[in-house]
Amino acid sequence: MNIKPFYLNIDPEEIFKLKKRLDYIRWPDEIPESNWEYGIPIGFMKDIIDYWKNEFDWKKVQNKINSFSNYKVRIDDLDIHFIHERGNGSNSIPIIIPHGYPGSFYEMLDIIPYLTNPEKYGGDPEDSFDVIIPSIPGHGFSESPLQSGFEDRQVANILVKLMNLLGYERFAAHGYDLGASILGLLCLDHPEKVIGYHTTSPGNPSPFVQENAILTEAEENYLKLCKEWYNEEGAYAHMLGTKPQTIGYSLMDSPVGLAAFILEKWYLWTNPPSGDLYKHFTKEELIANVTIYWLTQTINSANRLYFEGKHTKWPGPEDISKVPIGVSLTATQQNERPPMEYVKRMFPNIVSWEELGKGGHFVATEDPMLIAGRIQSFFKSLR
Repeated sequence: MNIKPFYLNIDPEEIFKLKKRLDYIRWPDEIPESNWEYGIPIGFMKDIIDYWKNEFDWKKVQNKINSFSNYKVRIDDLDIHFIHERGNGSNSIPIIIPHGYPGSFYEMLDIIPYLTNPEKYGGDPEDSFDVIIPSIPGHGFSESPLQSGFEDRQVANILVKLMNLLGYERFAAHGYDLGASILGLLCLDHPEKVIGYHTTSPGNPSPFVQENAILTEAEENYLKLCKEWYNEEGAYAHMLGTKPQTIGYSLMDSPVGLAAFILEKWYLWTNPPSGDLYKHFTKEELIANVTIYWLTQTINSANRLYFEGKHTKWPGPEDISKVPIGVSLTATQQNERPPMEYVKRMFPNIVSWEELGKGGHFVATEDPMLIAGRIQSFFKSLR
């Protein structure tokens, strides 16, 4: 096997150059008291950029990353970065947890100890997992593919090969957002590999619905909400799905532009009622994720997956997976909360369906203990 330990050691000069760029910011103007209506407010940005420049400690973040077992492996001509932490129970089962967008493997780190050492948090050691958290190709410390047509189904194949290389013929899975899209397709293409699949994004990928299909009222309302959401909030997705390279020049060249682009999504998809994102995430958590994108120069390759979606073979009428599914719905935007009958069109074997009553899109960072508990509860019956 060509699996090699990976130790992160960013040249301090890179951090110095990043912070020097933050000395030369040309701030845009702003309509007074516009808040988030026009986009991310200048007051929020000035505050978080001041933190990035004067308080953020990359070395602390780097040490946290290096406290876990990091590796790289060559799969399909790409260097794939992943974390692999073994559970300490006698019945640990492997679980793969890919991240979402615009996130990174870093957003999943705090979930690891709850899953590998549940007894430390009042749980049962027999509910432990061997946790594998990959950086999706083109994100973080995984290599960026530079050929047209690299899409979610190819990523799913790479993840199966990764688990096989680690000696896991069958494995559990948890995902949301981009990770859910990849894992959903994996469940269709490789159902024999999956012990069970837990998700907070059960509508991603969407099942095939024929144009003249008879829908329930709940399904009709959900699809109407999705269309309304896309009209209101989907400009970024349309841009990245059509001309991702153009915005890439700005995001690769300006750390402030990169931070605004990413953090707007962390706010809107968390949608804090108080309007205070800092009540849900620390500044360190937010800026650590942005800094990883900056240092690895992967925002352009991450954005390209929206464009490459046109090459993806999305679910058709024949695509149904009998993999056991567990769904945990967060208190986030309605377009992430499809009705059960909609999900059953592709995943009929729903074992559990529950309302968490809290949490947003990035709930694994926001409340890692909550999600770890739901994962353990779902897989208890599948061990």
